[in-house]
Amino acid sequence: MVLQKCYNRKSMRKILAILPESIGGRLTTSSIIDGFRQNGCSVTVYDELFDNNLDEVLQGEYDYIAGYDFSGLKIKIDNHIQQPSINYFSDDIRSRAAGPEWEKYLPYLEEDDNYTFYWDKVLTEYENFKNIHYLPHFVNFDVYKDLNIEPKYDLMFAGRLDTDYRLSFFEELVLKLPHLNVAWFAIDRHYLDAKKRSKYPEIFDICYRGFIDNEKDMAQEINNSKIVFNMNSQGISSLNYRTIQTVACKRLLISDYREELALFDGVMPFYEDFSDLIFKIECYLEDEEAYSKVVNKCYDIAKQSHNSKDCVRYILKTVCR
Repeated sequence: MVLQKCYNRKSMRKILAILPESIGGRLTTSSIIDGFRQNGCSVTVYDELFDNNLDEVLQGEYDYIAGYDFSGLKIKIDNHIQQPSINYFSDDIRSRAAGPEWEKYLPYLEEDDNYTFYWDKVLTEYENFKNIHYLPHFVNFDVYKDLNIEPKYDLMFAGRLDTDYRLSFFEELVLKLPHLNVAWFAIDRHYLDAKKRSKYPEIFDICYRGFIDNEKDMAQEINNSKIVFNMNSQGISSLNYRTIQTVACKRLLISDYREELALFDGVMPFYEDFSDLIFKIECYLEDEEAYSKVVNKCYDIAKQSHNSKDCVRYILKTVCR
């Protein structure tokens, strides 16, 4: 009863949320912000990409500062903010992927008033910060949803092709499936880099569909795709954000193997190797009944346990203890 009273009080708190520069971080943080608002919080957003009035924003009264990776914690420490921080990581905490100054700010995660929520279960178990908690990705199901439109693309991939493995994997996939309409989304510089490194640059002129930097457009393009495939690049057991985005839109996600596939009761398909991915893509494109069974089951599971309102409610209950 004491916890419930505490939570009810905290749910009306004022949050300063930091929207980071990175695209993945912006999409993830947007769902977190939505979750705060769905739980009755007042949220002020500072956009690191477009805003330049941080000093003015920091004059406001807040109960928590919330950020993606080290973005919120960095602002808290650099500006001597006393309020507790809420830090959601979907990058390896101990790597440059979480921020160029991660080594500087890492020790502050040990402090009592800084709360860490980590997307990867195994990596969470490796850490011993007092306030670290496993929390897989989640989305706002009012944004990511089935738009009841006919898909334009057979296959979609969104993300960087920054390693030779990812680049060659994508190239071979397109070459092996010339009859499919394949869409690739990434920022322009990643497109130019992949095209420069590729043995088949003409592939990218055909497949590249541009850059997505907001939830509405991402939901639209996922709806425009029959199948989305994943190449998870970080973590040990985790599924990336694209997973939950896709199943929320009732589209089929085929992932490389991750332990967290168990979150979907063994229903979500995964591929063991390149040939297995080709086989599964062709099977699910041909078998509408099997396709519908998987997407509906995955949607039901994600809607129950990976929605922004309930997951942010868990954050609020945790920081309130």
